[in-house]
Amino acid sequence: MRKRVAVSLFAVLFFCTAAFAADEFKIDPVHSSAAFTVRHMLVSNVSGRFRDLSGTIVYDDKDPSKSSVNVVIKTTSITTDNDRRDADLRSERFFEVEKYPEIRFQSTKIEKQGDQLVAIGNLTIKDVTRQITLPFTVAKADVKGRTKLGVESSTKLNRYEYNVKYDPTGTTVGGDVKIELNLEANKIEPATAAVPSSSR
Repeated sequence: MRKRVAVSLFAVLFFCTAAFAADEFKIDPVHSSAAFTVRHMLVSNVSGRFRDLSGTIVYDDKDPSKSSVNVVIKTTSITTDNDRRDADLRSERFFEVEKYPEIRFQSTKIEKQGDQLVAIGNLTIKDVTRQITLPFTVAKADVKGRTKLGVESSTKLNRYEYNVKYDPTGTTVGGDVKIELNLEANKIEPATAAVPSSSR
């Protein structure tokens, strides 16, 4: 009898804890993008994107400060829809993809600044890690029996600060790069806890 009560109490505590815990989501690379735009020859803009990104988002809609995000981008997946330019971007003049195969962002804090949610964390490009602040918006919905999360963020980076130093004058390729992140993620459902049957 005592064993049965203990098992029941454990089950109640487990499911109550799960109900109030932050949800974890896995980024869906097929429906996510990391895009960039940079000035070219002082007169026009060239846009591109990274096709391979992954990571996880922990989100607590009751208390966003308990949330976090971890994103990994494969630098070899860069594309501007121009093979010659893409090869140049992968070379030592820009991203040196063989030496630095990943770009990483790991949040250290999520907070609300006024009405704006922001993710504060470390961005690593090549051999440089710098703290940045990413303002973002978030949407959550249940679609066809699955809980999905959408996150949108935009910011501007100076590529020279990350040792992407080709053309230091910024005449051919501008120094400031606009970044647009659109992430779609699927909730990771916890495995159903097996409750052992009572002994007879």
